[in-house]
Amino acid sequence: MRLLPTLLLATALLAGCATDAQGGDTDPDQVDAVEVPELGACRVLTPDDVARASNATRTVPCSERHTAQTYAVGELPTDLRDAAYDDEALGSFAYETCSTKFQELLGADESLVMRTVVSWAWFRPSEEAWDDGARWYRCDVVGGGEQSEEYVALPETTEGLLMGRPKDRWMVCASGPSVDAGEKVPCSQPHDWRAVTTIKVGDQDDEYPGDRVVEVTTRDFCSDSVGAWLGYPVEYDFGFTWFHEAEWQAGNRRSVCWARTPD
Repeated sequence: MRLLPTLLLATALLAGCATDAQGGDTDPDQVDAVEVPELGACRVLTPDDVARASNATRTVPCSERHTAQTYAVGELPTDLRDAAYDDEALGSFAYETCSTKFQELLGADESLVMRTVVSWAWFRPSEEAWDDGARWYRCDVVGGGEQSEEYVALPETTEGLLMGRPKDRWMVCASGPSVDAGEKVPCSQPHDWRAVTTIKVGDQDDEYPGDRVVEVTTRDFCSDSVGAWLGYPVEYDFGFTWFHEAEWQAGNRRSVCWARTPD
């Protein structure tokens, strides 16, 4: 089975779609801003806001309800300053930069962040600001993922959110007959499947091995891994999430293993 997990939300933004608007409840001072955005700022973002290349939604105090918080900002590297606004290289840079800082923020490794309901999104300047020379990036942690219809509220700070034993409200499960067809929900809600392990299917410098190799490698590993996680029962059901070349080129090298379990 194949689907995009919550954490790869941002890879859908590589092409920079919907650049003609900057989200809901926009702040005029942020629209077409050339300056680097404020680090630590909180906002009430929606999936529609996150689907846009640039965002100028008003900030709110982090002590109030919010669904997103900016955890990394900066100037794009010199070799990208002459890139086109929708250059795929921008997305690759954002994936590497935002995903690394995302792990540091949450206090988790790559495997754990692929199994959480929170994800990250990145934004660039508006096209007008880009034409005026703006070359910044902004990484936001958001309370949901690619399949979320709405986002959950985040705590006042997400720093260290997954350290130790993470609470089920922040881990991803699925409710439905299969992982592919199921609705992704926090594990604190009723569910049928839980994301329990991941597998690294290649090194960063490897060429994409092809769909069939990734799928079979993932399936075989997950069969053994989920069995071990469940304590080697005689019979058990498992699922797996794997990815195609577009996600590979963006930087992802992991697949996710799911166990059928109501707890």
